[in-house]
Amino acid sequence: MRLARLVWGPELLRYDFGRGHPMAPARLDLTMRLVGELGLLASPELEVVPAAVAPDALLETVHDPAYVAAVRRADAGTPDPLRGLGTEDDPVFPGMHEAAARLVAGSVDVAQAVWDGAVQHGLNIAGGMHHARRDAASGFCIYNDAVAAVQRLLDQGARRVAYVDLDAHHGDGVEQMFWDDDRVLTVSVHQDGHTLFPGTGNAADVGGAGAEGTAVNVSLPPRTGSGAWLRAVDAVLPAVVREFRPDVIVSQHGADAHRRDPLSDLRVGVDAQRTAARWVHDLAHELCDGRWVALGGGGYAVVDVVPLVWSSLVAEALHTPLDLGRPLPTAWREHVESISGLDAARWLGVETVEWRPWGEGYDPADDVDRSVLATRKHVFPLWGLDPYQD
Repeated sequence: MRLARLVWGPELLRYDFGRGHPMAPARLDLTMRLVGELGLLASPELEVVPAAVAPDALLETVHDPAYVAAVRRADAGTPDPLRGLGTEDDPVFPGMHEAAARLVAGSVDVAQAVWDGAVQHGLNIAGGMHHARRDAASGFCIYNDAVAAVQRLLDQGARRVAYVDLDAHHGDGVEQMFWDDDRVLTVSVHQDGHTLFPGTGNAADVGGAGAEGTAVNVSLPPRTGSGAWLRAVDAVLPAVVREFRPDVIVSQHGADAHRRDPLSDLRVGVDAQRTAARWVHDLAHELCDGRWVALGGGGYAVVDVVPLVWSSLVAEALHTPLDLGRPLPTAWREHVESISGLDAARWLGVETVEWRPWGEGYDPADDVDRSVLATRKHVFPLWGLDPYQD
């Protein structure tokens, strides 16, 4: 059994909303070039597989058939703005249905491989389209591959699946689809929805009737930095996931919480995002016999953030974490500069994050601490946990 399976192929670059759109396929291309230059693709522990096109029957496990038909019509030239198809966020492009369906097939493939025991860890950095709803596109997301992966695990016999979302934007599509399902825990750490799309993810949103406590939202103020972000993640995530006792963890690693990202107001560095990925990985080994499915997501600082965060994610899944001070390969840097005209990052990271665990005390004057406590007050008692204690 190999350690990890990664979905990749040039066909995944066809998920392309066009010139000027924030979700540029170059972010995937540059990531995979860096993964290759770092020698990760040559690891004997890594299996790389292409993404097929998901058939309608698979898409319809999580999307209404009428919506899938609407995507096909939009692909053929008939937009449907009422279903989010042909909007500023989700403009129609040729081959849209097929490109989006590949993301679903890829995430389901690695989820199935993890469940079958073929690999311990599955990766689809092109996935993580967490905003798509059952009947509509939203926020650059046509089909929701994260939901499809979780649903496949449930259909295959998983009793409980934990979904962890570290994107700067609330994982609203995943939460909404499993709102009433007590088999799925959704934990989203994101910028306050009063200040950022999609405007949801309040601390008081804890799940539907019979599933109270299975939606967990850590809603952070703008300008939250690396140390405070890690403190927030650590203060909530491990406790609720341990109480939930999942069979599998599916995580979304949108890189847009970074201070250089143009579409959020958080200030979370590469090292903090690497650390959080390690925590999720460790929880998978502690609780799930290593069963972990890791997806990409948002991230719009295409040159100097996304490739660094996601190549680190691949290395983490291979149990070979990258040295933060490691110089980045010259060939990769030269390619970045030739296509972008920008100076490429010279090192993987330049800061080691210091953070203060929750157990060292709550500060009522701190905006982040107040946000974290709000989540703990709403959620922890539902799990028999004390919101004020570790």
